[in-house]
Amino acid sequence: MDSTTVYFSCFEKGFNVSSILASFSLFGHEITIRWYGAIIAFGFLLAVLWGGRMAYKWKMSLDKMIDILIAGTFGGIIGARAYYVIFRWEYYSAHPDEIIQIWNGGLAIYGGIIGALLCAFIMSRFNKLNFLNLLDCAGMSLLIGQGIGRWGNFANQEAFGTNTDMPWGMISEKTTTYLVDHKESLAQLGMNVDPYSPVHPTFLYESLWCLGSFLIILFVYKKCRRFSGQLFLMYGLFYGTGRAIIEGFRTDSLYIGDTTLRVSQVLSMAVALMFLIALIALTAKYKKHPKPIEGVDFFPEEEPKKAKKKNRASNEDLKTLAQKREEKVLSKDAQSNEEATSNTEQQ
Repeated sequence: MDSTTVYFSCFEKGFNVSSILASFSLFGHEITIRWYGAIIAFGFLLAVLWGGRMAYKWKMSLDKMIDILIAGTFGGIIGARAYYVIFRWEYYSAHPDEIIQIWNGGLAIYGGIIGALLCAFIMSRFNKLNFLNLLDCAGMSLLIGQGIGRWGNFANQEAFGTNTDMPWGMISEKTTTYLVDHKESLAQLGMNVDPYSPVHPTFLYESLWCLGSFLIILFVYKKCRRFSGQLFLMYGLFYGTGRAIIEGFRTDSLYIGDTTLRVSQVLSMAVALMFLIALIALTAKYKKHPKPIEGVDFFPEEEPKKAKKKNRASNEDLKTLAQKREEKVLSKDAQSNEEATSNTEQQ
């Protein structure tokens, strides 16, 4: 099923959504480009551009950043798929040929983050880059990529939640088919769903949460960043909190064994708590012993406002002093001319 009509409770008209962006033949082979991959690639591109902009402003080596980007990309893809496959090994052990079929969905964001950060850490040590500053770049970039990438789930009509009567409730043939096929297993987990009623568009919730978190961290970055790693700790706190809440609505969660504990929900709560504790502790430490952020020049292109005002005041003082000196010189010259004229007249 490559396309379906999606209806939202607040709209009478439906939206035709296709999972395929383009399909064409190349050298006798049929090539299919799916919206899922294209949207994730677009989010990844914007995330890279933002990270590159931050690296440039902080005077970090772009060559070294590219090395880290390449390693982190491969690590992220492998980690995201491995995480998903491990927690659904009962299925993939019987269908090993589908393990590499990432274009059909099945990338776990936490696995991707773990894999990418592990590779980035190794490369940052090798390239002698400040890893905490690198994390701050990554945190903001991840929010951009995640906020946009979640719309790939919309194209596939996946990552949705239980039934809702809210105006933004969503329903399509794909959501109905999925809920019909999984109704019994969901009931065993305590979720009684009606396949023919609208569901929570949890992909939308997470997208808005990520982009909103990005704007908040952007404000902190511009106005009150105090120490390396602060932005990444805020990322973990915001994303972990939002994901823990949103995951509770989803019908396609990964579970820990035969329990009703959702893997991402438990991990998100742990991440949010740990990052909150670290953020409070390091902020308190900074207040007691403030010091400049290592390896970062926030304004390579322009000076901070206070420095500008100070330099402007200094320049004005220099101009005033120069004018006074010039006036003294002119006064002395005029006095000398008057004395010379007076002597001439006397003679």
